[in-house]
Amino acid sequence: MKCPFCYEDNDRVIDSRASQDAYAIRRRRECLSCKRRYTTYERIEESEMKVVKKDGAREPFNREKIRSGLAKACWKRPIRDDQIVQIVAEIEQEIYDRYDSEIDSRDLGSMLMDRLRELDQVAFVRFASVYREFTDVRDFVDELQPMLDQPNAEPRQ
Repeated sequence: MKCPFCYEDNDRVIDSRASQDAYAIRRRRECLSCKRRYTTYERIEESEMKVVKKDGAREPFNREKIRSGLAKACWKRPIRDDQIVQIVAEIEQEIYDRYDSEIDSRDLGSMLMDRLRELDQVAFVRFASVYREFTDVRDFVDELQPMLDQPNAEPRQ
């Protein structure tokens, strides 16, 4: 592997271990030419999953796009980055387990909203407002009403 600093193809692996999400191998390497260290990740090459958008267009599944959307919904909420990474890993695994080569964007959005509903109601509503394209406050009320009607919904103090 070429060193990202000196571009020489002369390195050795110092350490290998499973990544945090257990779907990759994290390798710590040392360049034998410039002596600098760097980290690489090795993932299984999956068949390329496509997401079918509302307009019928197809685009490659992008785990980073999922992570970014979740991070925006969870912004300034008591949710750790590792929780977001875990949700992304679970969603990705579920997609590859349940679908052959394509997933409808509505199915993907529903999977994400289910996870967010369990994790944090505010993050869920933020995500739903963008995903479902809320246009006015009634859309928010319609989404919140089932949550407020639940017997275990606790009023704020």
